[in-house]
Amino acid sequence: MIKRIVLLLLVAVTPVFAGHANDDDFDFDSFAISDSVNADITTESHTLNPGAMPVAVSNFDIAGIMLGMPFESVVTLFADGGLYSPRANDAVVYTITPDWRYNLDYECQQQNIFVPEQLEQCVRTLAKNRGLMYASEYHLVRELTGETIDVYFTSNATDNTVWRIEYNNDVNELVGDAEKFEDQRQKKILSFWSGVLDKYGTPNSGTDTWVTSNNAYDPMMIAYYGALELVDNGRYATDAAKNVTDARVNFPAKPYAF
Repeated sequence: MIKRIVLLLLVAVTPVFAGHANDDDFDFDSFAISDSVNADITTESHTLNPGAMPVAVSNFDIAGIMLGMPFESVVTLFADGGLYSPRANDAVVYTITPDWRYNLDYECQQQNIFVPEQLEQCVRTLAKNRGLMYASEYHLVRELTGETIDVYFTSNATDNTVWRIEYNNDVNELVGDAEKFEDQRQKKILSFWSGVLDKYGTPNSGTDTWVTSNNAYDPMMIAYYGALELVDNGRYATDAAKNVTDARVNFPAKPYAF
């Protein structure tokens, strides 16, 4: 089992500039907006196989998407069609991190806004105006085969770049109990795995993982039955820590005097 924990680090601070809750015409109902949650990320160290060399996992791609790519570049990659297209509903999901949401909630309450719907509108508008609402997910589908790609981005605090890519297909699915279906499943897995090895080479950590180093915060890729996960835990951790620190420093506390 892969052990997963939630990260909370502290790094440098960047100031955030003010905006106004009533000067925005963004139609929030037209977009999927979800609260950010602490991502469960793999922090288990991976040992290189005997005689294996580190791999430049940062150069890996899944359907042309690479770690560190800005959100706009990923969208542009699929703007003119191709193998994958944005899914029909909520292809892009926007997020406000919890620490900033709490800051903005407090600030809106200081403006005597307490009705839940109005409070949420105030929080979202301030977040958008200040760059605190960001595209956190982009979901793609290949209609011909049912393959999906889910792309996850850091916040605007660290330039809204890719930190995780998840690819899934149906090779591990069984459509019935008959022996033929298990035979078909095994052959689909073999075909998928052969393609993975052709593109990425032999795993250098265990039988299913490609690592940059023994450090779990460096880019790595893990293969599963019918799935790939390309991830940069360090990029996510840096972004999460920066948002926590920035939100603390920029909390709109009253000017207490004593």
